[in-house]
Amino acid sequence: MLTVGTKAPDFTLLDKEGNTVSLSDFFGKKIVLYFYPKDNTPGCTKQACAFASAYDDFKSKDVTVIGISKDSVASHKKFAEKYSLPFVLLSDPELVAIKAYDVWQEKKMCGKVGMGVVRTTFIIDENGNIEKIMPKVKPDTNAQEILEYLASEK
Repeated sequence: MLTVGTKAPDFTLLDKEGNTVSLSDFFGKKIVLYFYPKDNTPGCTKQACAFASAYDDFKSKDVTVIGISKDSVASHKKFAEKYSLPFVLLSDPELVAIKAYDVWQEKKMCGKVGMGVVRTTFIIDENGNIEKIMPKVKPDTNAQEILEYLASEK
């Protein structure tokens, strides 16, 4: 279980263009790292579009937004194009980062129990440490809650 103040686990995954991206590439920047279950589903689309709408606010604060799911690079590319998503989307089909951040958990859907990604957001500071963990976030309010949190830091 990850806790606030600990070093954020590094990872290397492919982005929506097929480029290799590591968390350590963003050292020196504040990062909003959000994990979501699946591209093109209602909740995940709401969450991604909320981050896209607030993207200029994040950029003005020099904050990098990264979304991760187990979807393929091709799925991410279509998802990003369909909704004009300007931030980094990373593909984690092998569950490398998903498991490192302990967001692969048992979930109940329609009465069935199975494993899946629990929608969770991490704020990582400029030194690569976990600053805040937001478990089981609401897709439509997550981006705004983060902006409010970042504004309260000053």
